[in-house]
Amino acid sequence: MQQNLPHQKLIMKPSMAQTALTRFTFNVRDIDGLFPGFREGDFAVLYGPQSITSLASSLCVRAQLPIQLGGLESNVIFIDCANSSSLSDIGHFAQLEQLDAKAALDRVYNIRVYTAYRLTSLIMEKLQEAVKTRDAKVLVISDIAGPFLRDNLDDQEAKTFYGQIMSYLANFAKKHHIIVIATYLSHESSRRNSALQEIATSKASTVLQFTKTPYTKEVELEKHPSYMLGVADLTSENQALTDFIGSASEGKDYFLM
Repeated sequence: MQQNLPHQKLIMKPSMAQTALTRFTFNVRDIDGLFPGFREGDFAVLYGPQSITSLASSLCVRAQLPIQLGGLESNVIFIDCANSSSLSDIGHFAQLEQLDAKAALDRVYNIRVYTAYRLTSLIMEKLQEAVKTRDAKVLVISDIAGPFLRDNLDDQEAKTFYGQIMSYLANFAKKHHIIVIATYLSHESSRRNSALQEIATSKASTVLQFTKTPYTKEVELEKHPSYMLGVADLTSENQALTDFIGSASEGKDYFLM
């Protein structure tokens, strides 16, 4: 018994490397210095202009990488609301990571939805089975508020359904130990926008805001249960970030809380 005790302690004690790898990062120096990464059970909302969809696409690929390379060795569920993103972006980032583009796309279960009712039904009734069947550790939702801002719903109905799915996603991430990442694209012209963004902020465990004007490009960590909040300037060292920064903007192209 005494001879086995040291061996038992060694097995039970996680290494520093294993502990560090529990975080899933953007692999972008400017962002990672502010936000060390997602952890299982996180429900994160990324705010910003249309160009932040490139960051979401890059995460769909990074999730597939081996743990030794900062990935999760996982399949991904990708819900694309109102055709707000492009699968070609995922293939592009797969090639940058030296992965076969077709194989990478095969590991992303892509679902396109165009209405608030369809998105609500999908999340509340079919998401659990999809995650289980695909053995996914990451769920990415592109332009999550879009259908609720475009559909012909009255304000109270939109807020009710939207609040339900946001609460569901927050609980779902914790219960199933997966990472849920939703992008909230700029919809400043919608009168319903401020109400929905407030719901998103209150339900998410992590809130990152990406801002781009002709003069500034930055990311702000607005909410997190344990990380220090703050702001970081963005550069173009990473391809996903280059796509975000590189899109020329005429006048203002940003999203402010």
